Amino acid sequence: MKSPFVILGATGNVGSRIVEALLAAGEPVRAVARERVRLGPQASHGADPWPGDIENAAFLEKAFSRARAAFVMIPPRNHAPDLRGYQNHAADAIVSALAKTHVPRVVTLSSIGAHLSEGSGPILGLHDLEEKVNRLPNAAAVHLRPAYFFENHLWSIPIIRTKGINAGAIRPETPIPMVATRDIAAEATRLLLKGSFIGREVRYLLGPNDRTMSEATRVLGKAIGMPGLLYVPAPEDEMRRAMAGMGMSRSVIEAMLEMQRGFNSGKIRPTLARSPENTTPTTLEEFAETVFAPAYRAAA
Repeated sequence: MKSPFVILGATGNVGSRIVEALLAAGEPVRAVARERVRLGPQASHGADPWPGDIENAAFLEKAFSRARAAFVMIPPRNHAPDLRGYQNHAADAIVSALAKTHVPRVVTLSSIGAHLSEGSGPILGLHDLEEKVNRLPNAAAVHLRPAYFFENHLWSIPIIRTKGINAGAIRPETPIPMVATRDIAAEATRLLLKGSFIGREVRYLLGPNDRTMSEATRVLGKAIGMPGLLYVPAPEDEMRRAMAGMGMSRSVIEAMLEMQRGFNSGKIRPTLARSPENTTPTTLEEFAETVFAPAYRAAA
């Protein structure tokens, strides 16, 4: 019997696609997520569902037992009263369990900006996760550092619907690499299936090109029948109120604003130039038509 792959965040945008691809390849998969109900569809397709808390090291030790390899991440928790505390506790539990179970290969979901030790908001927790995984004595690790997720634009649907504009704290003409989560999942799956990486490695996933928020908004607007949709820079106090209305804690809000300042200043950026190896295929136009527009219509 084959040893399983263990996928944390198995019901998220990235993890769910990894589970699906591994199952399609005929591989055994332990799908780890917080809610049993959301794991049901994956279980019906052959995954071994493991509902539980990733801050629980004892639970993760059982989940990682006899694993061939693991995909690890720190799931977002927008209501966390202490974001850094949550991230550190989760990272410590993950790494402790990996060490005790001697998982030989690990793929982490990190981010551009993870090279920074300050001033990166929620990305700082991924910097710490990378460093902790790197201290594992007997595990090879690849840290995936994707760019700004296309899926982040889905958060704009309420303001587009209510005010007829897009808005945010990132400056309109700041170019940012943007990537589809499907392409992140594809690279993670490839690494897991190939199973030949050694040592420690960072891999950037930068999407097909850099886009400004103004450009991205025009693409999204065209897909929903609003070709003249405008992106308007919003003051931080306005963004604080908007994010609080979405249920984000004060700790998360301040971290998000710090990250957006990092994008504006150019501090949060890849440390490697764009290349064929870190350029991914899915375009923002394709995402807008196949994901954003259906989500926008569903929110009516």
